[in-house]
Amino acid sequence: MPHSNHRESRSLFVREAKKLYQKEFLRWFRLTSEINPLLRFFRSADIKIPTLYVMGGEDYLFLPAVKKAVQKHTNSSLLLIEHCGHVVNVEQPKIFNNLVINYISDVSWEPIMVQEAMKQKKQSHLKVLS
Repeated sequence: MPHSNHRESRSLFVREAKKLYQKEFLRWFRLTSEINPLLRFFRSADIKIPTLYVMGGEDYLFLPAVKKAVQKHTNSSLLLIEHCGHVVNVEQPKIFNNLVINYISDVSWEPIMVQEAMKQKKQSHLKVLS
């Protein structure tokens, strides 16, 4: 978070980090080590689940790996918010919320429409592409 436009998210991170006691920090640190193998699996396997990544264009730590994952995974999308770092939901909350809500709304209706069309077993204007 090196840029001045990341000041708010940097302050939030520092403020919350100061609240952690050493034991809590160690628990959090252990948790991340347990999650890493799972994350490695999700990066390597195409799980074919619709996935949206919303990232800042200035997230230099995680963005390269996510770009590679999106290229490999068939149902993944990456939306970049320019002039934004790692904590997109803090730096640009309205943009972030609109993007995510629209994505969830679109994705959540699709399976329902497919299920209804299949129940009717009729010719439908709905085309299911796999």
